[in-house]
Amino acid sequence: MSLAAAVKSTTRISWKPTGTLQQTLTNTITKSGIGLHSSNPVTVTLCPELAGKGRFFDVDGRVVGASIDSVVPSALCTTLCGEEGVRVRTIEHLVSALEATGVDNCRVEIRDSGGDRDFEVPILDGSSKEWVEAIEQTGLENALDRHGNVCERMAPFINEPVSVCRDDSFVAAFPSSDTRITYGINFPQVPQIGCQWFSSPLNSSIYSTDIAPSRTFCVYEQVEKMQNAGLIKGGSAENAIICSASKGWLNPPLRFADEPCRHKVLDLIGDLSLFARGGNRGIPIAHIIAYKAGHSLHADFVRCLSSSSAE
Repeated sequence: MSLAAAVKSTTRISWKPTGTLQQTLTNTITKSGIGLHSSNPVTVTLCPELAGKGRFFDVDGRVVGASIDSVVPSALCTTLCGEEGVRVRTIEHLVSALEATGVDNCRVEIRDSGGDRDFEVPILDGSSKEWVEAIEQTGLENALDRHGNVCERMAPFINEPVSVCRDDSFVAAFPSSDTRITYGINFPQVPQIGCQWFSSPLNSSIYSTDIAPSRTFCVYEQVEKMQNAGLIKGGSAENAIICSASKGWLNPPLRFADEPCRHKVLDLIGDLSLFARGGNRGIPIAHIIAYKAGHSLHADFVRCLSSSSAE
């Protein structure tokens, strides 16, 4: 596959060879659980895929691309919309694990008992740890295209600063020779969370040990409001860490002192993975800095990158 077939360099972003080949899984991986927001039982099967196909969801033959072009507005998660209006939500932990472990090409089959058009990836323990462990156990191999050829893996390099902001929240990327993510959160109303910062270079090993185990979190005083809005129907102390403004953490211990901030990094990696195209890397080679951002602002940032690539 030629570079021009999948990616286009511009003054802001250059797609360059990584010196590695596109990869896929050596075998299928199946996991079952419940949806965080729907509470529906769901089974997901990760399948090997041809080089150049990238990552996508398959819901009874209806394709939903794991791409920024498929993202639609939703609360407290990232949601994709594909053929026949089929929606798949809460995809961020899974695609975060796929991107970080180097699964460039993957067909994700979903069986959800909840309905015909709305589906959800299982929340598992609230982190991406189980996905990473399953991928590492199964292993990767070079992906071949339909002609039996390998494909070089490209990566986007940031050539000049790129940023998006909303009030006092922002996501920005600066030129760098390698990838580093710095993230800040601030919950002044919840002292046990407070202001946290996490900064680290990114590779599969660091992701596996320092980021993947971090679980989603919530503020106890906001739970009833979220449930009344039809959200987190499947949420529990088994798949989230819960912090009360007055009583602190209700289901310790934490896996890291700054677990909430690390989980935001996990989410950001998942959302950045949606910049991937044609089986190439999605996360830019850059120093990416975010503060008080969320899925919506992450998506705006990826759209900014995507529009820069189309210039």
